[in-house]
Amino acid sequence: MRTYRDLFRAPEYTPLLTSFTVQESAQTVSGLALGTLVYESTRSPLLSALSMFGGSFAQMAGALTLLSAADRLPPRTALACMALLFGAGTAVLAVPGLPPAALLAVVAGLGLVASLRSGVCYGLLSEILPDEGYLLGRSVLNMAAGTTQIGGFAVGGVLVVALSPRGALLTGAALYLLTAVVAVTGLGRRPPRAAGHPSLGETWRTTVRLLSSGPRRYAYLAMWVPNGLIVGCEALFVPYSPRHAGLLLAAAAVGMLVGDTAAGRFVPRRLRERLSPPLLLLLAGPYLLFAVDPPLPVGAGAVLLASVGYGSTLLLQERLMALTPVRMHGHALGLHSSGMLTMQGAGAALAGGAAQATSPAAAMAIMAAASVAVTLALAPGLRPHGISTRSAHGGRHRGGGEASNETCA
Repeated sequence: MRTYRDLFRAPEYTPLLTSFTVQESAQTVSGLALGTLVYESTRSPLLSALSMFGGSFAQMAGALTLLSAADRLPPRTALACMALLFGAGTAVLAVPGLPPAALLAVVAGLGLVASLRSGVCYGLLSEILPDEGYLLGRSVLNMAAGTTQIGGFAVGGVLVVALSPRGALLTGAALYLLTAVVAVTGLGRRPPRAAGHPSLGETWRTTVRLLSSGPRRYAYLAMWVPNGLIVGCEALFVPYSPRHAGLLLAAAAVGMLVGDTAAGRFVPRRLRERLSPPLLLLLAGPYLLFAVDPPLPVGAGAVLLASVGYGSTLLLQERLMALTPVRMHGHALGLHSSGMLTMQGAGAALAGGAAQATSPAAAMAIMAAASVAVTLALAPGLRPHGISTRSAHGGRHRGGGEASNETCA
């Protein structure tokens, strides 16, 4: 499966993409509306930011407690029920007079649910598509998410003005309900990928098992840390150039789109395992230019070029899938997503602290240098191991090691 035509011939891919896109729209519209509502009522930039992005910090807590359910629930039912929970929670956020503490508590609760949703959604994707189609299918989901966020923020801004923030929140709630309808009507019944009941103990055991494998551990670290440090650079665009932050963010979005498209559609299979470290170095290298405070056009070009390196995450996800048995795919992908979001928050905090002590431009160069150093340290563990992209599905690994024994067990 190497063409978009082949991809959309997969019977359940289009419904999954549609439900994913509608949910991203709901999340974008409701996030902007909530941030506006909180700022209007409190005049606190901190509370406004926490209301919009605080749920990301709750995702790691969800990954450590709920993720065993990602492979132990019927995917269609789980996705529909979680969309209904998101819809109900978003409607609660629109209740007049709700104090900020209650709003943040609801946001944190929805963040816990979101950690499970990632595992269920991406685990289902690995079932819907043939082994070699996962990379292309995930790249299209990434592109849809980026495009939806751009359009969603624009539409959300209009809705906030036309309907008020609470009206926009209710629109988001309605979109979540539509997500549930699309999932129920478009996706087929599938049994859980793993036997047994979800539990905190099972979540911990599976997480420990995933991280006990050296090759998987390197893949996780490579997806989490260099990426998070560079997101810290992006968090400094506003203090670096308040008047042109939008241009820099747009350049990053374009570069990411190019990287995802190239990695998902045009990178030959024989090169995929070898390209992850070079792409991670590309993700960080251009930001070193900010050490000399380049002119805006040069800086924007550096940001665009660097963001092509985000395509490395797709290649590393494919590597992770090849190293992981099917029965743990949902848990493995949910752990990746939650860990990545947590590291992005940590990267933003580190970058902000560095900028406070130096300057935004110098802090971006520092974060880039740290990302390069981490990538070079991880590179030996990312060397090709003879992993077949079919191995995790076919039940066999070429190249031995712990992962081989685990899959054949």
